[in-house]
Amino acid sequence: MERVAQMALVSCDAALESAHLNPADPIFQSGRMGISYGSSMGAIMPLMDFYSMIVTNDTSKIGATSYIKCMPQTCAANLEVYYKLKGRLITTNTACTSGSQSIGYAYETIKFGLQDVMIAGGSDEFTPINTATFDTLFSTSTKNKTPQLTPSAYDRNRDGLVIGEGAGTLILEEYEHALARGATIYAEIVGFGTTTDGTHITSPNQDTIAAAIRLAVEDAGISPDQIGYINTHGTGTTIGDICETNATFDIFRRAVPVSTTKSYTGHTLGACGAIEAWVTINMMNEGWFHPNLNLNEIDTNCAPLDYITGSGRTITTEYIMSNNFAFGGINTSLIFKKL
Repeated sequence: MERVAQMALVSCDAALESAHLNPADPIFQSGRMGISYGSSMGAIMPLMDFYSMIVTNDTSKIGATSYIKCMPQTCAANLEVYYKLKGRLITTNTACTSGSQSIGYAYETIKFGLQDVMIAGGSDEFTPINTATFDTLFSTSTKNKTPQLTPSAYDRNRDGLVIGEGAGTLILEEYEHALARGATIYAEIVGFGTTTDGTHITSPNQDTIAAAIRLAVEDAGISPDQIGYINTHGTGTTIGDICETNATFDIFRRAVPVSTTKSYTGHTLGACGAIEAWVTINMMNEGWFHPNLNLNEIDTNCAPLDYITGSGRTITTEYIMSNNFAFGGINTSLIFKKL
């Protein structure tokens, strides 16, 4: 394993411990437990070894595990082997929706009776390549002398995103199966929506983002008015913030409370959807929702939502939403219910 898969493993170990699942349990090799996991690219440094081979005509840096470390499915495959899983494997290498897609697809897999338990999540490591990708698109913040003031999503003076790294893992389980073994249930996934833009590889599309949100609400069988909080994608880019907030308002038509976890973690790319879903569930259970950091003057081009600031907000709600969007025009929306 390279760092991206190592972080996934640490996160997964913690999630399984929280779920009181032990790899020695029969469910792991029963064929009824699978994995849905992703990252943006897999590990970067092994790719550099392959590059070195091409440049120097020297294969000494290439080993039997070089490809395994950098292949897109490295997290899902390594975790599957490590835990000796015999069920389904879904790899979600969809950039910044890798984590949220993994949760959505795992949810559907259980919903339609194909598995009883699914490991779901995403991971991405910090590399110069990740930063350079967004630098070339003029999307990264340049406030290097005042790092504490950025990112500043939805603020009139925001200047882009900040790259982070990490991994997030959720254990999804069929409800009756979880009850039967006395599992602690933190929330129920009740809605998932995903769409593609079909218009541009990097520029977001307001209509198709709104469509993903609408699909999640319809899947949950609730009204948008029942959702008390949204964890937004909130990258801090001009076009992204404006497009996302207006798409959100298109569906909610009210000042729904919103904030972005990227204020704290930076943009963890393939991990963000899983990390943010986990944070949002915890906030719902505690009844307190974190504010947007560095939001001092709301950009008037952003929709009139309720942007949480200050010391956060106490909110009692039965339903919360977590949204993510990615290069390739991939949109996701997840809805969780408090139990």
